[in-house]
Amino acid sequence: MSDVLNKMKSRRSIRKFKPDMVPQEILDQIIEAGLYAASGMGQQSPIIIQVTKKELRDEISKMNCEIGGWKEGFDPFYGAPAMLIVLAKKERPTYVYDGSLVMGNLMLAAHELGIGSCWIHRAKEEFESEEGKQILSDLGVTGEYEGIGHCILGYPDEEIEEAKPRKDDYVFWVE
Repeated sequence: MSDVLNKMKSRRSIRKFKPDMVPQEILDQIIEAGLYAASGMGQQSPIIIQVTKKELRDEISKMNCEIGGWKEGFDPFYGAPAMLIVLAKKERPTYVYDGSLVMGNLMLAAHELGIGSCWIHRAKEEFESEEGKQILSDLGVTGEYEGIGHCILGYPDEEIEEAKPRKDDYVFWVE
């Protein structure tokens, strides 16, 4: 089996991270993989926001925690020191799919480079809020974007488990 397929089969969501920051050179490679995700009609509707500034990361974590309904102080980003937030232009009919493909590319590239990742939801709700809109405005992001997800990144601080067996009725063949 090809190395790409093996990487797809061995990637797992990580939910415990070491505090060590991922070097910018590695983040750049992960981002580049996201830039080459397929998109509807090649329109490239998604954008990626890299967050490594601890104060902003913690502010977004707090927002995410409140939206998720967790107890104050819980970190829905599991201690990951870096994240790539994917948003996509609402005007494109394929924007959710386009952003989802970016997320997939980011997670696979991270795995290839020895970096743990996990897709964390609630970006939609975060960036529909006034606080989230202000964050985007402060970053110079204009236009109508919807949050697709957070790709949290860091060095895993847990054992990576084997894949669970695939279910029997996953694929139907029509010949």
